[in-house]
Amino acid sequence: MTTTLKPIKTDADYEAAMELLDSLWDAQPGSPDADQLEVLGILIDQYETQQVPISAPDAVEAVLFHMAQNGIERSELGKLLGSRSRASEFLNHKASLSLTQIRKLNEAWNIPADILIQPVRESA
Repeated sequence: MTTTLKPIKTDADYEAAMELLDSLWDAQPGSPDADQLEVLGILIDQYETQQVPISAPDAVEAVLFHMAQNGIERSELGKLLGSRSRASEFLNHKASLSLTQIRKLNEAWNIPADILIQPVRESA
């Protein structure tokens, strides 16, 4: 079912590519259809990245997500940041992290430093 692939430039191109992706989804690995599926996936990903860029979460969102996913209590964050009040200020969008705190969170919890270094956004 090899089809000529072309760049995705419009929403109509995107919809057609998604339909083709659906029809190729069960392609046997190593087959021409599987190769086409792989290339189509790259084209779709590139179009989606250009049309709907996903911004990184702010530092508070990233830390809260990590804590929720790993069953970590706020008291543990307080120990890592130096005090419970410091953790509270950070989680309530009142203060950004220091470089030392960014390093500690990155090393202890593997949260990417580029996310942690962002200024804290004001809470809504």
